Amino acid sequence: MIQEAALKLVFFNNHTLGVVKGDRVIDISEAVPVNEHNHAQGLLNRIIESFEDYRGPIQQLLDSEEGIPISSVSFNSPVPNPHNIVCMAVNYMEDGTRKSPAPINAFHKSPNAVLADRGSIILPDVPASIFEPEAELALVIGKTATKVKEKDAYKYIFGYMNFIDMSARGLSQGGGVFYQMKSRDTFAPMGPYLVTEDEIDNPLNLQIQLSVNGELKQNFNTDDMAHKIPKVIEWITSIHTLNPGDVVATGTNHRGLSPVMDGDKVELETQGLGRLHLSVIDDLKRTWKRETRLERQQQGFDSTTPQTEGKYSQGT
Repeated sequence: MIQEAALKLVFFNNHTLGVVKGDRVIDISEAVPVNEHNHAQGLLNRIIESFEDYRGPIQQLLDSEEGIPISSVSFNSPVPNPHNIVCMAVNYMEDGTRKSPAPINAFHKSPNAVLADRGSIILPDVPASIFEPEAELALVIGKTATKVKEKDAYKYIFGYMNFIDMSARGLSQGGGVFYQMKSRDTFAPMGPYLVTEDEIDNPLNLQIQLSVNGELKQNFNTDDMAHKIPKVIEWITSIHTLNPGDVVATGTNHRGLSPVMDGDKVELETQGLGRLHLSVIDDLKRTWKRETRLERQQQGFDSTTPQTEGKYSQGT
């Protein structure tokens, strides 16, 4: 009898479909045949929508194939081109420092902002006051969700993954501030893989850690979430339908946010979801003081750390 296990789904080496097994990747293309009409996102959506039909054949390959070392592959985004990326705004209690939750709110990111593991975040030539990576838990929708009730919300989740909501703050010219700040190319890193929901015992008790150049910046637990996952799904689907393969990012704890700049190495690890590795490129070579928001607050400041050198810095 086949023992079915939770899965870590990946796209690798130019969108070959696979599953991570220990320190190796198993090609599962044989279990999920590709036809000429399948692009990568379409293939993923087909698996999500008919997962129980594919799970047995996938498991047979996992039991029989040795695979190849993870170190020898290049990952693509596990969700290459979602129809929707919905991001929750101000959705943490900030380690209990907020007296009450902020009103529930969200925004969209462009699917063209998606970035895979070991990709490069490109800082654009815009007068942002700071560029900050925001560590988040993201969920991927498993079936069409319209007007879902809180009590049923988890039935609509296919899996979970790491997500970074990159932000270019301080852009005020021309309106559409959130659009300018959040939807730029490379501003939605995710991965390295998509973990099926049955591998995560409690998504509301996961430790999230983000480091810059090996120094821990964000370190918080999803139990600090203000509007919990069931309420988030109920609220979003009261406004518009979510489809299989859509991504919902659940927000961040802002206290550890800090700037990134050219040459930085960013790593995000959420408990059970692997580690996402990224680099940062800024052709303008701008610099900021290396301070978190909490460190600024402890010094008596209520603003983000200032830019110190380069184009758009104060006095240039």
